[in-house]
Amino acid sequence: MLYQTVKINPSKQIKKQSGFTLIEIMVVVVIIGILASVVVPRIMDNPDKARTAKAKNDIRALESAMDLYRLDNFTYPSTDEGLDALISSPSSSPANWKQGGYIKKLNNDPWGNDYLYDNDGGNIVVYTYGADGSEGGEGPNKDISSNDKN
Repeated sequence: MLYQTVKINPSKQIKKQSGFTLIEIMVVVVIIGILASVVVPRIMDNPDKARTAKAKNDIRALESAMDLYRLDNFTYPSTDEGLDALISSPSSSPANWKQGGYIKKLNNDPWGNDYLYDNDGGNIVVYTYGADGSEGGEGPNKDISSNDKN
């Protein structure tokens, strides 16, 4: 085998830089800090909005199930029978109660509390008291009801 020797002129050698300097790392950390200070407050408010939206959707679904109950039985369940009438036949045993129920299971609201139900002479209201679990409140503690316009 024949080997050829190549000489490299030392003045033409290229120095390779590896890694980052401390200044570059500090600049990136400062930029991330600034972005986090702007973005985090906006993100932290979103879980409350998501829970409120879920509660509103759950209430609409329960209202729809109540409407199906009414179509089969010609009346809504009483306040005493409550939302349980959607999953098991109430004590009054309506003749046309749908075998298997109108919903698979009765979930809690996003804050872990039961959904509430009132039947005032055929005017039904499905509601939750919000994050604080008590009547009234503002923001995430605000009551959410099927009577709400939104």
